[in-house]
Amino acid sequence: MTDDAKSFMELALSEAEQAAARGEVPVGAVLVNQAGEVLAKAGNQTEKLSDPTAHAEMLVIQAATKASGSPRLENCDLYVTLEPCSMCATAISFARVRRLYFGAFDSKGGGVEHGPKIYSQPTCHHAPEIYSGIAESRCSDLLKDFFANRR
Repeated sequence: MTDDAKSFMELALSEAEQAAARGEVPVGAVLVNQAGEVLAKAGNQTEKLSDPTAHAEMLVIQAATKASGSPRLENCDLYVTLEPCSMCATAISFARVRRLYFGAFDSKGGGVEHGPKIYSQPTCHHAPEIYSGIAESRCSDLLKDFFANRR
């Protein structure tokens, strides 16, 4: 893993930790352009916004497309602490994100390497390059600790 990838995943982990502190499922995302500039970062806000679509990935995609005035993020990379669900994976495809880096795998709700495997479907028009398992143990431990404390 490159130093840049580590740095951006650290930012995503920070967003996930902040989400956990707010009582949200600790998932964080960071969207970066090809020059290495952070365009948007967010943690889950489903509880705060009472919105089941307010996943970290959706929030950064919305912020970046709004700021750029374009629905496409073709030269951008997304770093997220958990394998995106099918909703987020589809949004990533529609936004034409160049690369997807994610940490923990989600065998129950994932939509990239688990579940519907969105990018493997013949109806998928764009599949990003995928790099999985980035800081996997830290991302996974954050989620496990969060849910253990809620039980």
